[in-house]
Amino acid sequence: MNKEKRTEIFKRFQQANPEPKTELEYSTPFELLAAVLLSAQATDKGVNIATRKLFAVANTPASIAALGVAGVEGYIKTIGLFRSKAKHLVQTAEILRDQHNGEVPADREALESLPGVGRKTANVVLNTAFGQPTMAVDTHIFRISNRTGIAPGKDVLEVEKRLLKLVPQEFMLNAHHWLILHGRYVCKARKPECTRCSIVDLCEFKKKTT
Repeated sequence: MNKEKRTEIFKRFQQANPEPKTELEYSTPFELLAAVLLSAQATDKGVNIATRKLFAVANTPASIAALGVAGVEGYIKTIGLFRSKAKHLVQTAEILRDQHNGEVPADREALESLPGVGRKTANVVLNTAFGQPTMAVDTHIFRISNRTGIAPGKDVLEVEKRLLKLVPQEFMLNAHHWLILHGRYVCKARKPECTRCSIVDLCEFKKKTT
């Protein structure tokens, strides 16, 4: 895919949705970090249902740490892998409380050192909470990057690096949200809805649906 096509794709995304937002509900960087940590192999809707109850009781590193693993489990047991997630969330909260003055660091290395926080989670927090031009590649973005030809790659890290290199800088801050939303609602895994796709004429997927 050439630069002109890629630029036009993101122009259209921007025109349709000038200020895209994550569908996870949060009001602070710590709430976002907690929600993303809980979202692995779970839907944003399911996470939001659980965190509305959890955050009403505990929404800071100190209060989550005080709640403890068993306490957190009680609020998130509707989410898959809730036991390991509760353990990681409490451990992360304790580290933030004890080593970062209760604040979420705006630093990749520090974020990735937290229990349960991998590169994708760190990228989401850096981008969404701190406005850094990162690219969190999930299954949606990996699929779309390869299917459309925007930035094909054999694994998520290769796709991330190619997107950071190829997406025009003026669109980089919001590109991750646009791609996720497009993959979630239009360019779906089993059957992409090409007939209502805003970039169908630019996409290089050969087996378009009719």
